[in-house]
Amino acid sequence: MKILIKNGNILTMEQEEVLFGDVGIVDDIITFIGKDEFFQADYVIDAHECMVMPGLVNAHTHSSMTLFRNYADDLLFWDWLEGRILPIEDKLVGADVKIGAKLAIAEMIRSGITTFADMYMFMDDVAQAVAETGIRAHLSRGLTGTDDASREKIGEAKSFYHRWHGTQHDLIRVDFAPHAPYTCDDAFIGYIMEAASGLDTRIHIHLSESRDEVQRSLEQHGATPIAHMRDLGLFDFPTYAAHCVHITDADIQILKENHVSVVNNPGSNLKIANGFAPIKKLFVAGVNVSVATDGAASNNNLNMFEEMALAALINKGVEEDAVVVPAYQALQMGTVNGAMALGREAQIGTLRVGKKADIILVDMHKPHFYPQYNLVSSLVYSAQAGDVKTVLCNGQLLMENYQLTTIDEEKTMREANQAAKRLVGS
Repeated sequence: MKILIKNGNILTMEQEEVLFGDVGIVDDIITFIGKDEFFQADYVIDAHECMVMPGLVNAHTHSSMTLFRNYADDLLFWDWLEGRILPIEDKLVGADVKIGAKLAIAEMIRSGITTFADMYMFMDDVAQAVAETGIRAHLSRGLTGTDDASREKIGEAKSFYHRWHGTQHDLIRVDFAPHAPYTCDDAFIGYIMEAASGLDTRIHIHLSESRDEVQRSLEQHGATPIAHMRDLGLFDFPTYAAHCVHITDADIQILKENHVSVVNNPGSNLKIANGFAPIKKLFVAGVNVSVATDGAASNNNLNMFEEMALAALINKGVEEDAVVVPAYQALQMGTVNGAMALGREAQIGTLRVGKKADIILVDMHKPHFYPQYNLVSSLVYSAQAGDVKTVLCNGQLLMENYQLTTIDEEKTMREANQAAKRLVGS
């Protein structure tokens, strides 16, 4: 299949300059950017008055937690987690998780996300949702344990890896996810590393999200969560760590030296009042920092345009420096930096000949984009998720002219509502 995206403003994310022209796609690969008079397309997409740019990478979420959206709002972190979320999660079955994941995928496609990294349970059901909808995903079975009886979960994670890793034309990759240092004892972390050893996988973990977590680690181990994971050898694996809010200068150096990618979740951190990560320090140190939505139970949406705006705006306020995290850097956090966190930078994150055709069209012919002084900054400071008009992932159209092509949206919303009512009522 040859697709031509024509007459668009093109932001490749290889450079900040906006180009004008066409993008050619053969099957799942970008074959040219600019003009090619000899390209014979099977299908043409008119990008007039649109920004053509890489699909967004949501490098940390819990997709099926869409079922808990607005269920536990305005609570302290531990009241939110232990008082409301964990009890209702105990009622979940695989069918619930699949419909929650489909609801999340519909929302993510609508907001221009073509790749997401997920940590949850019943991951075969999430993988089925991914396979049916055509999005790209890194999937991890969330692992918690403080005794040998919990090792069964690690076996499930390894079996899941062998069933799904590299499948669906490499749309699905499987990572290992020790949930957090406070939910995994040292022996359990060791078992996870043993299971992951020799596999083509990454580690997906929550780190230093709250002050309480850091204090517990200092009391129990005499080290911060980041230093403790380093000491256990976890960072010998390629690692992407969500949050990293309460971190020291020494922690930042550990992250840099061990090539750990930080995934900033500004909306979630703010809502649960856990603080805000020192993004400026991380960037100055040379740490790769991406941005993500976290789950809809703590955000409460999966809107990467909102997260990029928050990453830019709040850092300016925290640092009292208007030039910290400029718009283009925020866009990098949502595209190429996310791809780097997932080890996908050779495939996605920028538009380049030979890379995968994960491409979105943002409709800029709307009042909030005018006057059009700076198209790049407007993508961070003006754009909304609803401005995404067309989405391709791996060369497949997942949304065209605001219409989802691989998901029955009405059915998905109806079934998600039914599942949520059952969970709360049971």
